[in-house]
Amino acid sequence: MASKESHMTSTLLVSILAAVLGSLQIGYHTGNVNAPAKIIEQFFNNTWRSRHNQSMPDHSLTFLWSLSVSIKDFGALLGSLGVKCLADSYGRRNSILIVNILSVLGACLMFASKASESFEVLILGRLVFGLFCGLVMSLNPLYIQEVSPTNLRGAFATLNQVSFASGIFIGMVAGLETVLGTEHYWHLMLSLSLLPALLQYLTLPLCPESPRYLLINRHRESEAEAALLKLRGSPDRVLTELEEMKGEAAHTQTGMTVLDFFRKRSYRQPIIIVLIVNMGSQLSGFNAIINYSTRMFQARFDEAKYLTLGVGAVNVTFTLVAFFLMERAGRRKLLLTGFISIAACNLLMPVVDSVLHLVPGLRSLQVFVVFCLISAYELGPGPISWFIAAELFDQPGRPIAMAFTSMLNWGGKFVLALLFPPLLKICGAYVYLLFMAVAVLAFAFTWRRLPETKGRTFDDIAEEFRGADGIPLHNKAGFNTFT
Repeated sequence: MASKESHMTSTLLVSILAAVLGSLQIGYHTGNVNAPAKIIEQFFNNTWRSRHNQSMPDHSLTFLWSLSVSIKDFGALLGSLGVKCLADSYGRRNSILIVNILSVLGACLMFASKASESFEVLILGRLVFGLFCGLVMSLNPLYIQEVSPTNLRGAFATLNQVSFASGIFIGMVAGLETVLGTEHYWHLMLSLSLLPALLQYLTLPLCPESPRYLLINRHRESEAEAALLKLRGSPDRVLTELEEMKGEAAHTQTGMTVLDFFRKRSYRQPIIIVLIVNMGSQLSGFNAIINYSTRMFQARFDEAKYLTLGVGAVNVTFTLVAFFLMERAGRRKLLLTGFISIAACNLLMPVVDSVLHLVPGLRSLQVFVVFCLISAYELGPGPISWFIAAELFDQPGRPIAMAFTSMLNWGGKFVLALLFPPLLKICGAYVYLLFMAVAVLAFAFTWRRLPETKGRTFDDIAEEFRGADGIPLHNKAGFNTFT
């Protein structure tokens, strides 16, 4: 078991903050298309009219907008396929720098769409940016977890989600009509992610590569030791961690392929855990609210865009709460609390909606339920779903596990972004009962199968699965959640 002593250094902090600039960009492009949706749709319509001398049919416009929103997630799904190749070939830090060029290119294309009078260029820009999303949302947790000391690993990994949520809020603010979400400036709004992208190019090259990658993947012990010394600042801590890494390396298989990953017996339970936790997170209803909250509120509130800002503010607040609780409460408690709370909120959504015509004053209760759902998601399922795979797998399997995580996350986002508008039209508020069922399933599986990873070394966690048919539920201190 790792020491409880904090291992914070300025190099470690700068490394984490430089890495999460990527998730800030992703959050920004998740939040900035919400409020100005009508203005960008009007751009689509005007472009169509200039080409065909008639307005675009409503159903075509709805589909094209849904495609524009969801194409980023589809691109991310494709980008996920390159995580292992990049991470193992070029290292964790260098891979983040390489894929950042996709963010720059995507932002430039989105900016150029208005001048070129082409909505296809805008959609292409979001697709290219999506490739960046799929890669960096796996590479970031991978780098952060491998440079962080054991006792701060979960908290620092949560900073990736804090940055993502902050980007969503900044994007929501930038998209307001009183800021940049106007007919004249929406294209400028879409290009602002260039600022954190360029800042990352200035800061991340100054940070060390992952010591685990250098030692276990590349067998460069002297370079790993030098990187650890920069990150920890104490030779004693460096020696302790080097020994732990060497112990992990002695148990690991080299040259693992994707087929080996899915065939390996000790990986079966972690793979199922990652699948259920990620699908429970992505099909919780959170992404539907983030993408379409303005339209949800417009039916009943005059200032819907400002209520959407409330969604963004709650989102950021509870990622910060999760950051402070992650190393205190642990992953299991936060996941279980989050999933059961999400299920309750999704049950309340159709109940409140069905009585609104009888009691209009319950509009405020509906907003409160939405805010509760957002807070429950960010308390546990949101941040943990992105990094839990990095803790459950050993070094050879970790990049593939993170690619698998990214595919599940972005695949879920893509399907939901594409299908939620028509499902909402067909089922109304009862669509939230589907989200409730998924959350209940995720809660039950997490209760039975997920071991606590707080404060445990990677090798200690891997040992729990190694050579076992299942998970020994009661042989680790602190495993049981509420006892």
